[in-house]
Amino acid sequence: MIQPSRLHLFQAYGIELEYMIVDRDTLMVRPIADELLKHELGDYGSDFENDVVTWSNELVLHVIELKSTKPESNFNLLENAFADNVKKINSILTQWNAMLMPTAAHPWMDPMKETKLWPHDSNEIYAIYNSIFDCRGHGWSNLQSTHLNLPFYDDEEFAKLHAAIRIVLPILPALCASSPILDGAVTGMVDTRMKYYKTNQSKIPSITGKVVPEGVFSKRQYINTVYEKIKQDIAPFNTENVLEPVWVNSRGAIPRFDRGSIEIRIMDIQECPLADLAIQTMVIETIKALVAEKFANLEEQMRVKTEILAGILDETSQSGQRAEILSSEYPSIFGLTAPCTALQVWQHIYTRLAARENSFLQKWGLEIETILSEGTLSDRILRSLQNAPTHESIKKVYRQLSDCLGQNRMYLG
Repeated sequence: MIQPSRLHLFQAYGIELEYMIVDRDTLMVRPIADELLKHELGDYGSDFENDVVTWSNELVLHVIELKSTKPESNFNLLENAFADNVKKINSILTQWNAMLMPTAAHPWMDPMKETKLWPHDSNEIYAIYNSIFDCRGHGWSNLQSTHLNLPFYDDEEFAKLHAAIRIVLPILPALCASSPILDGAVTGMVDTRMKYYKTNQSKIPSITGKVVPEGVFSKRQYINTVYEKIKQDIAPFNTENVLEPVWVNSRGAIPRFDRGSIEIRIMDIQECPLADLAIQTMVIETIKALVAEKFANLEEQMRVKTEILAGILDETSQSGQRAEILSSEYPSIFGLTAPCTALQVWQHIYTRLAARENSFLQKWGLEIETILSEGTLSDRILRSLQNAPTHESIKKVYRQLSDCLGQNRMYLG
């Protein structure tokens, strides 16, 4: 993410969207992201800047990332730009009989057989990751997510932002889960991607921690608590000093003190930019309200234990909006009592936020209300498949999802 200057809280945001490249007829993955970029760059390269949206490579050749070229505050502009770039890419991909497909996981890809890693510039980092973890599995080569980058200016702003983000992370799957199917079967989880996100680097546990970051609220404390531990643990695998702890850190929210931002990384990507930007607005407005202490004061937010937050994240990854929150410590942050469901928490937040004058959520009200009434994208996918999918029925649904992406409209099942 290009950072022109250090920003203060909520001045602008970086958005990153990852999509699969698949065959138009079979929906099998097509490892041609390098050819797509070459089409625009004239040679193999990792980034093509197309005005406000930049196309970038990822770890594997069947995934392309679209990201805001610089931090943006105008999400209407960004939504339209993402949608236009999807159309442009789909038009280019027709020469290979390919197209973009959304959701956080390909429903039947065999990553052990079909993975092809990025072979061009910067691939030495990917090669080291592959040598340590074997990047062919689900969660490495079969995952697509939406990343949200939020700025902070100094330690005081970092403390407020990190505290608020920790509170929001556990209930994110109840908004944005979109990975209910792997290996051609219903997994029983609405956010199966999180299962692999949590465990795919378990060989070095300090890299991911509990996914929900530790309750540390200053740069010095974070470096001493998190980065020094990662540096120590990766040293035996990092003999040529290629890996940096700040790059390796894989918690669900990652501070970048060098550029003053925290990146949220655990959101499943949606069926279209319209849905993604609506969810990002909801997440930002919730974090903004927590930073402003509209729900609970900063000290109360800081006190919530990581173990409690991580346990709720496990529940929402499994059951999404239906997840029961039994700990009284968490709902009380929002003025609710336990037990309650993750859906009830989001409904309460939305009611509070949407009632505010000049709420940014007014533009995205229909989309948010659809998610809160019709379920996450995972819920809508499963409802379409009636929980008894065949290969053909899965293929039909994911073709419809690809149409939604191309037309920038939500999937209602």
